[in-house]
Amino acid sequence: MSSSDSILTSPEAGSDCCPPDAPPIVAPTSGPEAEIELATLAKALGHPARVRILKLLLAQEQCIVGEIAGELPLAASTVSQHLKLLKESGLVKGSIDGPRRCYCADRTLVARLRDLVLDL
Repeated sequence: MSSSDSILTSPEAGSDCCPPDAPPIVAPTSGPEAEIELATLAKALGHPARVRILKLLLAQEQCIVGEIAGELPLAASTVSQHLKLLKESGLVKGSIDGPRRCYCADRTLVARLRDLVLDL
């Protein structure tokens, strides 16, 4: 078992740490507003560590609880900064309740990003 398996399948993981995904976004995938939206989301993924974090989160049906830093060759503070940017973009949802940290991908927005890219 790899270290990612042990963290990603943590028995503490639960579906209550992130809100449920919203319904699919029905909006045009072309035009000026869609281009701004695509550029904003692409900027959020503009670092390999953020791409890796999003992939880790998408690989799970439930949230990852605890630090993701063990999955990346980065300091915990650096991972926190990347998670902050991903949360600000909306690609990642999460909550912090005392020492408990929970993050998950917003699959609705990731699907929207896919649709925007497919319209290029």
